Amino acid sequence: MTAPLLEVRGLVRRFGGVVALDGLDLAVRRGTVTALIGPNGAGKSTAFQCISGVIRPDEGRVTFDGQDITGARPDRVTRAGLVRSFQIARGIPRLTVLENLLLYGQDQPGEAVGRAILGGAAVRRREEALRAKAAEVAARLNLTRVLDNLASDLSGGQKKLMEIGRALMASPRLLLLDEPVAGVNPTLAAEIARHIAHLRDEGMTVLVVEHHMDFVASLCDPVIVMAEGKLLAQGAFEDVANDARVQEAYMGRRAHA
Repeated sequence: MTAPLLEVRGLVRRFGGVVALDGLDLAVRRGTVTALIGPNGAGKSTAFQCISGVIRPDEGRVTFDGQDITGARPDRVTRAGLVRSFQIARGIPRLTVLENLLLYGQDQPGEAVGRAILGGAAVRRREEALRAKAAEVAARLNLTRVLDNLASDLSGGQKKLMEIGRALMASPRLLLLDEPVAGVNPTLAAEIARHIAHLRDEGMTVLVVEHHMDFVASLCDPVIVMAEGKLLAQGAFEDVANDARVQEAYMGRRAHA
């Protein structure tokens, strides 16, 4: 059996007296769109933060493609090929869509002053390559017509697409998507699902946190369910939806809302 691309073992994260992750175990197979679901407070966002390097776990291990990345800085995690998006689109409002995409391109010529000043033709070639990649990403996500628009002028759905585009500029092998269709109308949600399916069909692996169960049911296999900071169930959507433990976790959470 092929080793999982991402493996999390015994992950623990405490915030004061609150245990957000309580020995979480999960694995993401290569070439899948895997959903991570669970009631509010289950620890999904904390898991994403620990996996992507935003916060360091108190215990446990995160392994990506055989490499231990536990507690690694987010920039190192990104360079390794694990890239995340954010629930709230983090584009810079006063920059254009093109400029926002370019910011996430790897090996920027301007990151080193000497290279930027003295790089000459090599710098120009890299800048041209990044612009070509940004144009390709925009075309993939139907953003070409708004490339020169300010990010602040985009609709909510277009901002979600730009957030995915920014992640794609980093050339991920594993893409973590945090609620990619939250607040998006059904038509655009279906379009985003198609984009994600195409990425999977091209060999990319995707891990999605999402509350819209129609989206999860139509796109994701397998589905991992968290509750109280740990793994509760996993499998096909229909199987986990019919699991009494999952139903109790969701209904119990609603009952106390």
